[in-house]
Amino acid sequence: MSEIETQLLTIDDAHELAPLVAACVQERKRGAPGRPDQFYAERLLSDRTAEIIGARRDGNLIGFALFFDLPDPMTGRRTGQLNEMFVAQAARENGVEQSLIEALTAEAIHRDWCDIHWVTPDKPPVANSLAERFGRPAGWSVFSVPIVSR
Repeated sequence: MSEIETQLLTIDDAHELAPLVAACVQERKRGAPGRPDQFYAERLLSDRTAEIIGARRDGNLIGFALFFDLPDPMTGRRTGQLNEMFVAQAARENGVEQSLIEALTAEAIHRDWCDIHWVTPDKPPVANSLAERFGRPAGWSVFSVPIVSR
């Protein structure tokens, strides 16, 4: 099996990221697969706060981890927040998840983060089991506050 390579993605990677984002949304929301949306992938990759690490095997993008670099008011340092990790179905359980976590951990060390908070959805259940495999409960609960337009 080929080696997994990880790196921060740039706007030039949008055409490869778009199908993975569509597959991620389809898996979470169920229903018909979404059409890959390169414009949306470009927006993600040019966001001023989010960053994305990609995982490649044989030159093909097979997974990504979307994260934020945030201030930590408890320590006065910075912390990372992993908001989304997705690996293509055919590439799962082959070390891609581990490679993405290792790449994010290397970023954490480089940026002197005190820790990484991993936000996972309730569905699909595999998301929580993956987080439990690599991390431990942090004593936090995550809630969504709906934004209603007036």
